[in-house]
Amino acid sequence: MIEQHGFVWVWPGDASRASADQLPHLHWADHPEWAYGGGLYHIQADYRLMIDNLMDLTHETYVHATSIGQPEIDEAPCKTVVEGDSAITSRFMHNIQAPPFWKMAMRAHGLPDDQPVDRWQICRFSPPSHVMIEVGVALAGTGGVDAPKDKKVYSIVVDFITPETETSMWYFWGMARNFRVEDRALTAQIRDGQGKIFAEDLEMLERQQANLSKWPERSLLKLNIDAGGVQARKVIERLVAAEQAA
Repeated sequence: MIEQHGFVWVWPGDASRASADQLPHLHWADHPEWAYGGGLYHIQADYRLMIDNLMDLTHETYVHATSIGQPEIDEAPCKTVVEGDSAITSRFMHNIQAPPFWKMAMRAHGLPDDQPVDRWQICRFSPPSHVMIEVGVALAGTGGVDAPKDKKVYSIVVDFITPETETSMWYFWGMARNFRVEDRALTAQIRDGQGKIFAEDLEMLERQQANLSKWPERSLLKLNIDAGGVQARKVIERLVAAEQAA
């Protein structure tokens, strides 16, 4: 067991195979130019359903319509690639209006919230069950994700998922940001807003798990937009098979 970056990391397997070098590098965790706030939920659902949820943010349009969702998410194509044991899904939206959550963040950063923006979502899964999502908006035409710091609001959504049983998990969530890092009231405001967003996911996932438990013979429907979750599950299955074979 190791405490690092504000989390406790536990290796339940062969102690001789445990290595702190395999922990993910969280560059924001101890950097003075970043602030972090988050929380914890206990969810009655298979942890892989949460990974599916985080690797396909198309659901934002419907589940989070009053905060981070907008129709342009449906209209913008997403791209999924696999790099080693990581699956990465990205989506970029150009010259759109920011949704309510990002308008709030723009105002907090001193940016006008009535101007068009370029928005991005880059979801990175790494085993066993971590998803880090680079998200943000920049004033349209200033470079998007590569825009100067004074033209954008940029954050990393932190999702650490600990399986508990086949149908339950502990979900550590949070957001790291690199603007107005000294503003503790803003950290609390963002944490509260994010908590409400993830509570909407919680309800959806628990209902999904209830249906899967009721009809176990039914398979999950996989669409093109599910590529990120599908690839993440393939990585998990491959690693589990290799561990069992060993």
